[in-house]
Amino acid sequence: MTKKSSESIAFKKFTKWIWRIFFGGIAIIILIFLLASFGAFGKLPTFEELENPENNLATQVISIDNKTIGSYFKENRSPIKYKDLPENLINALIATEDVRFYDHSGIDIRGTIRAFVFLGSRGGASTITQQLAKQLFHGEGSKNLPQRIIQKFKEYVISVRLERQYTKQEIITMYLNKYDFLNQGVGIRSASRIYFGVEPKKLTQEQAAMLVGMLKNSSLYNPLRREEMVQQRRNVVISQMNKYDFITEKVKDSLQKLPLHLDVHKEDTSFGVATYFREYLRGFLKSWVKENPKPNGDDYDIFRDGLKVYVTLDSRMQKYAEEAMKEHISNLQRVFFMQQKRNRTAPFYELTKKEIKKTMESAMKRSNRWKRMKKAGISEKKIRTSFETKTAMKIFSWKGDIDTIMSPIDSIRYYKHFMRAGLLSVEPQTGHVKAWVGGINYKHFQYDHVKQGARQVGSTFKPFVYATAINQLQLSPCYELPNTPYTIPKEKYGMPKDWVPKNSNGKYGGMKTLKNALANSVNVITAQLIDMATPKNVVRLAQNLGIKSEIQEVPSIALGSVDLTLYEMVGAYGAFANKGMYVEPMMILRIEDKNGTVLADFTPKTKEALSEESAYIILNLLEGVTTAGSGQRLRSSAGVYPDSIMSGYPYKFKNPIAGKTGTTQNQSDGWFMGIVPNLTTGVWVGGDDRATHFVDIGRGQGASMALPIWGLYMKKCYADESLKISKKPFDKPANLKIELDCEKYKKENGENGDEGTGNIDDEF
Repeated sequence: MTKKSSESIAFKKFTKWIWRIFFGGIAIIILIFLLASFGAFGKLPTFEELENPENNLATQVISIDNKTIGSYFKENRSPIKYKDLPENLINALIATEDVRFYDHSGIDIRGTIRAFVFLGSRGGASTITQQLAKQLFHGEGSKNLPQRIIQKFKEYVISVRLERQYTKQEIITMYLNKYDFLNQGVGIRSASRIYFGVEPKKLTQEQAAMLVGMLKNSSLYNPLRREEMVQQRRNVVISQMNKYDFITEKVKDSLQKLPLHLDVHKEDTSFGVATYFREYLRGFLKSWVKENPKPNGDDYDIFRDGLKVYVTLDSRMQKYAEEAMKEHISNLQRVFFMQQKRNRTAPFYELTKKEIKKTMESAMKRSNRWKRMKKAGISEKKIRTSFETKTAMKIFSWKGDIDTIMSPIDSIRYYKHFMRAGLLSVEPQTGHVKAWVGGINYKHFQYDHVKQGARQVGSTFKPFVYATAINQLQLSPCYELPNTPYTIPKEKYGMPKDWVPKNSNGKYGGMKTLKNALANSVNVITAQLIDMATPKNVVRLAQNLGIKSEIQEVPSIALGSVDLTLYEMVGAYGAFANKGMYVEPMMILRIEDKNGTVLADFTPKTKEALSEESAYIILNLLEGVTTAGSGQRLRSSAGVYPDSIMSGYPYKFKNPIAGKTGTTQNQSDGWFMGIVPNLTTGVWVGGDDRATHFVDIGRGQGASMALPIWGLYMKKCYADESLKISKKPFDKPANLKIELDCEKYKKENGENGDEGTGNIDDEF
């Protein structure tokens, strides 16, 4: 055999072995595919699991103007449909992650060969479908090479099945809905809201590019930690978009020069809008799901089942209410801190050292720190020692949280310096709650002053006394009573002693009309009215107006000695604007499941509380408060108030406003209740303890503490014409029999009494 023949035979044998290895490799790959598809390497998802991949879906809270104002979640995932994904986001995704996405069936052969030949140095081979398969069914890839290879084959099989089961659009949507963008941004919708404060549809090209850039590794490319690195990654995505002709070179260059422009909106309970309302709603939903199970008998999970809760809140009005509160209370707090520099027992007044110690002890035992340590079995001695030990902490200030070193007991006293506030705004005809501000900052002050906090209401209770008397006796606002000291004997209502109220300004004399008396909160007139109407009937009317708190049937309630919530007060005042019909404030319109099936509809509870005529007369009286009484600063166009505490002043309102200020003993509580035809809003301001207050009536009255928040809020609401807040007069009953014109009334009744002079700060 010649040398040439020998070489030819050897080459043929070599060629046969090459082909055997090649086809053998293919056979092994096919075998592995088959084994993987039969579940030999572990359970694969069933058809049903592919059809309905398990997700933890956040429950969304959606405002009446169709804005998502919050969510409850284990993973903050709010699914979105393909039609709501912007084109620039899809283009960025395709250009960066899988440019042949529309050409393959789940596996990119070219990409796989390239990754195998170059060992991944020229990019990975995972398609969008494979990445989705990994996210849905086994999560992060194993670091163990044999296991990772098995995982990869399972991904291939699942990817092919996904491609058969879903359209390309559905795969993109599922992928973007599933990915965890960190910082509670699970899914593209949550990420868009958290990082940029917008829905995905409104993402700009550079914003979309940043989010797509995070898909490579969100832990590494975390915008809140590595902004410069994230910007570099975003620019890579923009270059890819240019490379594959989604954008021009000129656009690429301009976009890459832009900063990230993050607009972070955290979405846990402590952040965002309507934090106090969302916490109240969470408690309501936890009870609701127990009483309304799924068809199979299981309870809905508000953290996983993707419910949609449509609420009555208007996101715009909620924003205006929170802004108004912050603007005024931050200013008021500055003045209060200045006053406390001269107070040796700051922030308390009227308390002895023993009483202050008792107050601090009570606050310490109510604190989360005490409860946590007690639950952990730590001895009380050690707990008390920890409260006296200085430690690093963040404390609240109106200029932002402050890093400091302070003992926990000192931090409790520091927080007791802060004025608290509550605001509730309701549409009286429907009962729809439009804005709910439970406090000044939920993260640091979690007590809700809308529904939890009952405080003494002061003169804001007087309209209920007037309404009872007018409803019973058909009194005109022009009806006159003597402004003289008045005594109700103890025997009449079973009291321990005679009740002898005094006018807070100490002035008496002459006759006063009901309108003048209510406008200036004349105590002796209110005392005469409750004696005429009887405390029992006043309490009965208050109950018909939705007040559920216990009220004693004694004359002193006429001056507001009772503790009520803002929720109760606003609901009750709403009946005056709604022609005597009480509508219980409602917060929820309906609840849907993740598929849009309505699980519950909610309707308001209503009750006729007093006649339409009587309700209108009360509105007429309350208008006098804002035109000639303690609320007339709403009308003023100029003036100076103590330490410039009148935030946003002057207000210059010219439209009809019915209102009532209220101030309690020692200026512990400041109230303002304001009504226009289609909106009733109540505001309360005060300290955590009644002993925390302004020392002077000028700063501490309701007209200075609470009224400015109402004024700022309404200015913002009126400036937004889309809200359609009424500036019209209140509807006058067609057959009003009670005379409102005092000149006519005097002629008809032969009265010539002197109304006397009022004092706009006489609010008690």
